[in-house]
Amino acid sequence: MAKKLTTKQKLEVIKNDFTLFAKNFIKIIDNNGDTVPFELNPEQANYIDEMGKYNIILKGRQIGFTTLSLAYMIYSACVKPDTSYMILTQHQSVSKSLFVRIKKMYKSLPHKQFPNFFPKQLLNNRDELYLDNGSRIVIATAGGEDAISGNTFQFIHLSEMAKYPDNVQEEILSTCIPALAKNDSSMIWIESTAMGYNYYQELFMKSWRSKESTWKAFFYSWLAEAYTKQFKHSFDEAEKWFRLHNGGSRMSAKDLEHDEKVLKEKYGANYRQLMFRRYYIETNSLEKFQREFPTTPETAFQSSNQSVFDTNKIIEQMQIVVNPIGTNDLELPDILKQYINKQLFIYHEPKRNKRYYGGVDVASGSGNDYSTISIFDEDGQQVASFYDNKVPVYKFAEIVNELGRYFSYAFLCIERNNVGIVLLEKLRKQHQYMNLYKQKIFQDGKKKLQLGWQLTKANKSILIENFKEQFELGMINIECIETLEQMKIFIDDNGKMGNKKGKENHDDLVIACAYMVQAMKSGKWYV
Repeated sequence: MAKKLTTKQKLEVIKNDFTLFAKNFIKIIDNNGDTVPFELNPEQANYIDEMGKYNIILKGRQIGFTTLSLAYMIYSACVKPDTSYMILTQHQSVSKSLFVRIKKMYKSLPHKQFPNFFPKQLLNNRDELYLDNGSRIVIATAGGEDAISGNTFQFIHLSEMAKYPDNVQEEILSTCIPALAKNDSSMIWIESTAMGYNYYQELFMKSWRSKESTWKAFFYSWLAEAYTKQFKHSFDEAEKWFRLHNGGSRMSAKDLEHDEKVLKEKYGANYRQLMFRRYYIETNSLEKFQREFPTTPETAFQSSNQSVFDTNKIIEQMQIVVNPIGTNDLELPDILKQYINKQLFIYHEPKRNKRYYGGVDVASGSGNDYSTISIFDEDGQQVASFYDNKVPVYKFAEIVNELGRYFSYAFLCIERNNVGIVLLEKLRKQHQYMNLYKQKIFQDGKKKLQLGWQLTKANKSILIENFKEQFELGMINIECIETLEQMKIFIDDNGKMGNKKGKENHDDLVIACAYMVQAMKSGKWYV
């Protein structure tokens, strides 16, 4: 028979287990307005088990991560003397509301029952809770006074970061990292619902896709188990509405629209969830639902920027791209080896007796615009992509030459604007690369062929429209994630086409793909 633990022993066990501490000591207000013990939902429990030092979370609304953070700060401040904690919010009113909640959590602890277990408060003002064990919890607002610099924090939570002003998101994070305590258990949580394209979006997607990122990405969709209990009232309301408009019957297979069938078959949505989704969309909008209750990270960041390209098709393509071939599995020319899986990505190796086509957009290498290459085979399958904003033109010429020859002397369409002329001359004269696109122009009333594509405002729309048609009709298959990301935010703003939403407005890979389409459509081959 197991020996019964004393109260002191029980407290020691709870002290070392946040989940037990929360369940036994912390009280929260649930979605029904009742005060209940804080028992972690499945997604909260998953996160606590898996979190690392640098964490970035994308989730649907009201899944409970702010509550989790507040509770974790209370727990840590109580059991770890002389430590500091900070939560940064998007607005002063939110900061005020959260501090009321954290004070209420602290007050709900059973102080009288265990007077020696919980530290007493020494200071309790509008933005700081200071305890007699030397620990403190601070709440601040993005865009307000700098509460980070000069302090050391055991745990920093950047709440709803996507809603911070765009011009401070990166700066705030760069200030937080050196302010983190230098020990194994210190950490940062970045947590937010999506809000279009910004620094948070870029950081999350990079972390989500890269196995080598220092940030650990977590995504919790609207199909999360937590919503079954926490949104029970909303689900009941949605089902009542659906029955009212469906002859008293709840949703069944015959009622499903195309996108609902996809959600059910591909993502496992049940009828109750789908009724809630339809009810929410009817009350608000599809765009708002996708942002606040996303199915995938890509749909979360989908916004109303009116991309030139079909955003749904881009998102579908993102789900099926293949990973680049591993570095050790390729035999490449020495010039290309240093770039593989950094700036150069190869998705399929060259095949004998197959023709390849490429598009090239060249920049100066000053660190602003990118020099890019996109290569496809004759069937429309992308086989390689390259992008780098630091490579000088003479070095880029070597890369284009080697990559083109690697893919069976690919037929290349190269932009000749600005430094593009320099690239064309180096390829033709220095590297004797002959399989290059020639554009028809008229000079002195006579037709003439010139190397490369001279981009103008008039022919850019034709270039992009041809690319759009090939992509949306499924004539080409894009594997490069960065290209697809640029396509999502490539818009037509009163006749000016380009990336008007993303950081630094890059669209160089989109242009490279568009040139590739022109190379393929030309029907020429000079070698």
